[in-house]
Amino acid sequence: MTSRANSLQDTKFTSDSTTTAKNAITWRPSDPDNTNVAQFIASVNARHGLELSSYQALHHWSISEISAFWEEIVNFFNVAGEGLHAPAIEDLTMPYAHWYPHARLNFAENVLRIAEDPSMKERIAIQHVYEDNTIENITWTELKSRVQALAASLQERGVKQHDVVAAVLPNIPEAIIGLLAAASLGAIWSINSPDMSVSATLDRITQLQPKAIIGTSGYTFKGEHIDLSDYMRQVSAALPETDLRIIIHDNNTTTLIDGFESFDALVNTDKRLAPIRLAFDHPLWVLFSSGTTGAPKGIVHSHGGITLEGYKGIGLQQDMGRGDTYYVAANTSWMVWNTLAMTLLVGCSVVTYAGSPRIGGDDRQFEILALSGATMFATGAAYLALVEKSGLIPNEKYDLSKLRRIMSTGSPLAPSTWRWVHDAIKADVHLGSDSGGTDICSGLIGSNPLDPVYIGEIQGACLGVAAEVWDESGNRVYDQLGELVVTAPMPSMPIYFWNDPEGQRMHDAYFDTYPGIWRHGDWVTETSRGTFIVHGRSDATLNRQGVRLGTADIYAAIEEIPEIQQSLVLGIEFSDGQYYMPLFVQLFPEHKLTPELTDKINNQIRRKATPRHVPDEIIHVPEIPVSHTNKRLEVPIKRLYLGMDLKKALNIGSVSNPDALQWFVDHAHEIRNQFTQISS
Repeated sequence: MTSRANSLQDTKFTSDSTTTAKNAITWRPSDPDNTNVAQFIASVNARHGLELSSYQALHHWSISEISAFWEEIVNFFNVAGEGLHAPAIEDLTMPYAHWYPHARLNFAENVLRIAEDPSMKERIAIQHVYEDNTIENITWTELKSRVQALAASLQERGVKQHDVVAAVLPNIPEAIIGLLAAASLGAIWSINSPDMSVSATLDRITQLQPKAIIGTSGYTFKGEHIDLSDYMRQVSAALPETDLRIIIHDNNTTTLIDGFESFDALVNTDKRLAPIRLAFDHPLWVLFSSGTTGAPKGIVHSHGGITLEGYKGIGLQQDMGRGDTYYVAANTSWMVWNTLAMTLLVGCSVVTYAGSPRIGGDDRQFEILALSGATMFATGAAYLALVEKSGLIPNEKYDLSKLRRIMSTGSPLAPSTWRWVHDAIKADVHLGSDSGGTDICSGLIGSNPLDPVYIGEIQGACLGVAAEVWDESGNRVYDQLGELVVTAPMPSMPIYFWNDPEGQRMHDAYFDTYPGIWRHGDWVTETSRGTFIVHGRSDATLNRQGVRLGTADIYAAIEEIPEIQQSLVLGIEFSDGQYYMPLFVQLFPEHKLTPELTDKINNQIRRKATPRHVPDEIIHVPEIPVSHTNKRLEVPIKRLYLGMDLKKALNIGSVSNPDALQWFVDHAHEIRNQFTQISS
């Protein structure tokens, strides 16, 4: 497998009449034959006597010959392991499809073997950027040494296969080292960001009963030292069954917390433990759902599934490899952080950063891209929209010449922001809006390096993903709204949920609507040309006069209105049949919700979406509540208006700005009283 520095569009993107049209193409590959996926197609054709000549043809083959496709992933990337011979899978029945029953491998081995290549030993594996722009580099040789030393220390202290190593760490290199060390010896990794409250952290960690915990004494954020010593003492005190406690000292604190061992001491040992090969379905890590509507669900992924998905998703879909550098703006509680470790699989350098995403200005992330020389940037759509509205032009301040890919995720990307990226960041950057989730730790529908990008649309289903859009009766539909489903298994689907021995919670999460079919929970349109448009979560859809509408269509319509900082729309169906659809807007401080602005918002929605999308009322709010990954809390806030108590409607610990909730509690009470009086 090879990689390139660039694969770019030939012409500059401009916001003229041809590019603002619905079917405007914003990017085309300049050298499609020089991509990993083109080489993969050639390999498949040669080995199977086929004549595949496009991404669509390859995708069709990948879901028609599922076992053969994943066998070719193993072959093309030369996956390290044993017993990885055909067939990859025999029974396609979901859930609990059994992949490679005789295989043994280790995710960490597949990462660390990069250091065995003489040409890679002294190349950078991890760049860590500090808020003051100091950069600390870790080579592949150093990464391998530190991981194997920590693995040996963990094993020496009694950590063994199936034990849980739980971390409470920001996005620092030690987090990746800890993950790989735990994986090396067959322990199960889980990580939580320390920007969550102690109670929110314990909601997750206490479920796991960890054998070991790894924390940090503090970190720097917005130029200030955040002391986590007391935080870690509280976490430790709530885990009396935990045998091993490890602390990472930041530059501002060196005093050891009672009962904790030094991370540096465990890494600075002469002992080494190479990764141990494990069953394909051996648990690798536990990722937690957002937990906004109840206790966070522990989603367990396997070594084999994540290894194969990493090679496929990073190497083929994102076209990354040796010579590339990847930066993602994510805290460690978001599954996108895990893609840092997955990206290492293909020999790509990664960037870690634990500082403020906006220190020095809203365009801080682009400063980091320039400092690190990143070739790929993954971020939330909300961040791109924020910088757009700030009026900043990143390419006027920073050298972004090496940047060739941007993956926008977390929520649909508005067309105006799509155009802004090409105008203000880079004309020929491959901007893709990808959609997947914590459930599979990857994408279901997303980008590929061979097809053109149409503004506002996701390029297509990912390889090996039998993605379709179904109506309520289970019929596949095109060019109309429906449920995103997956009709065949993928290796990175969960092997189980934590504390779900009968599999009931997992069944209810994905398979309760269409038996044997994965329902992802997204409200989506599949176009006739095979692209996708995401309209929001299906459990948050709006219903006007029997017509279901996507919330994302309203957000996209008002994205260009500069006065609006954040918004939230709800569709509330009261028990007496009355329907209420308010739009809440958080404005930038210098603006007020005047009649003129209200008319402007309504007219924009009517023009950009449809008259049905126009809300019953527009309400100015102090702040919109969001999750720790900056997602709107549509469903739990809707529950408040249906009369549910706040603590039952959502897990307050999952909210990034919990002080914003009380306004909605009070307003929901007022609205319920109004509608009760109307109905009586």
